[in-house]
Formats: sequence, structure tokens, C-alpha cells
Amino acid sequence: MSWYILILAGLFEIGWAIGLEYSDGFSKPVPTIATGIALLVSMILLARAVRDLPIGTAYAVWTGIGAVGTATLGVVLFDEPATIARVAFISVIVVGIVGLHAVSGGH
Repeated sequence: MSWYILILAGLFEIGWAIGLEYSDGFSKPVPTIATGIALLVSMILLARAVRDLPIGTAYAVWTGIGAVGTATLGVVLFDEPATIARVAFISVIVVGIVGLHAVSGGH
């Protein structure tokens, strides 16, 4: 169950990271509040996940999910470049996340 909570925490991390762009430097109230809520939920879920998972593994997976999701949405939503190198390095992060899950014995 902790892995599912950790994945959900990572998804909320993507939410708050993308929210930073929409908040325009915290100058827009609704996106700013949504960003803050997503940040709080992400942290609470991460804290819950590390009750059962090693902090190093959980933090690496949490930030990895956030990095992959945010970089991907940056391409989709904000016209950031989708170069071969960028996709390759994002893929390396995904391999790292999957690898950490595999060696941690988590299901």
C-alpha cells in the first residue's frame, strides 16, 4: 500500500510543480492556492509512505515521479523542447524509479 501512496504523492508533486507556472510567481490567487494544497497533500502522502519505505528510496522515487511528470507536461503544456537527449534522460529517470521499486521488494 505504501508504494501506491508514494505514487500518489509523486502525482501531487507534479501538480504543485506545474502549478508554480500557472501561479505566475504566486501572483494569481486560485492557482497559488491550488499549488499550496497540492504541495501539502504531496508532503503528507510522502510522510505516510516513509512509515513503511526507506526514506532514501521513497524520496528518490517521489522526486523522480515529479521530475518525469513535470518535464513531460512541460513539453505538452508549455511547448518546451522534446529533444532526443531530453527524452533519453527522462527515460533514465524512469528506469531508476522502476529499478528502485524492483530492488526494494515493493509491490
